[in-house]
Amino acid sequence: MRIALLYHGRLPVEGYGGTGRVVHWLARGLAELGHEVILLAAPGSRVPEARLVPVDPGRAEHRDFDPRPLLPEGVEVLHAHRPIAVEGTPTLWTLHGTANRSDYPPNMVCLSRDHATRSGAAAFVYNGLDPEEYRFRRNKDDFDLFLGRLHSAKGWQWAVSGARRSGHRLVVAGGWKTLFRRGVRTVGRVDGERKRELLAEAACLWMPARWNEPFGLTLIEAMASGTPVLGTRLGALPEIVSADTGALGDTLAELVALRPSIDRIDPEGCRRRVIERFSHRVMAGRYVELYREVMETGTVRGER
Repeated sequence: MRIALLYHGRLPVEGYGGTGRVVHWLARGLAELGHEVILLAAPGSRVPEARLVPVDPGRAEHRDFDPRPLLPEGVEVLHAHRPIAVEGTPTLWTLHGTANRSDYPPNMVCLSRDHATRSGAAAFVYNGLDPEEYRFRRNKDDFDLFLGRLHSAKGWQWAVSGARRSGHRLVVAGGWKTLFRRGVRTVGRVDGERKRELLAEAACLWMPARWNEPFGLTLIEAMASGTPVLGTRLGALPEIVSADTGALGDTLAELVALRPSIDRIDPEGCRRRVIERFSHRVMAGRYVELYREVMETGTVRGER
């Protein structure tokens, strides 16, 4: 199948950029499954698994941008990563954030069952990553980790309080705040090798989200590293974190009480769940099912 992916930015992303990394992994997964990938992205993008068609980032972000004149002959389906509506080419698009309009174009795909239900979409595909990009470590160091923006919705305050109350040191990565608290160390925003090291070395990833996460890429990044997750039962977390990869609670007191159980979780099981359910190849295969559906019927229907 010849598939076109539309992304407004440059790939690979540098620093923070969850959506861009998912698009890159999708291109890789599709290529590994034997499909031809055309990538419409910002000039300078370098994705070996795809043929690049440069697009102006400013134009590509606009809803009225029409990519059809740029599509090479023979493209069978267009997969955009922002709202888009075109005619004449089978098209679907993925919502990577939260729904904030009621007039989205048709054939919207979400990132989890909860995300689809809240956004009014008929289908969802879980994000996937390339496990080979993450370091697996069976023996963990003596610290827990919070990795994410230091925003109240991410629950970083719960992570700080919970780790201290459960008697564990905590590394806070994702931003700078002055935290003069015993047992808490801030390391700022991390990426690349430093991020991979922290994910692999940590004994537990705290993700006590206080909002409905559409997916939560950090969850599977930790699990791919052999690190179990302690989080809340909001958004997509109950779909991603199973009993053999972590624990979920509703209150801070519950999370503190659950923390000892994390140490009994098998790191091998965490990575295995990612390979089986949240790898880039699994994600690509599920999107291919939707591509065929759109090509045959013009509509995305049913859950995936």
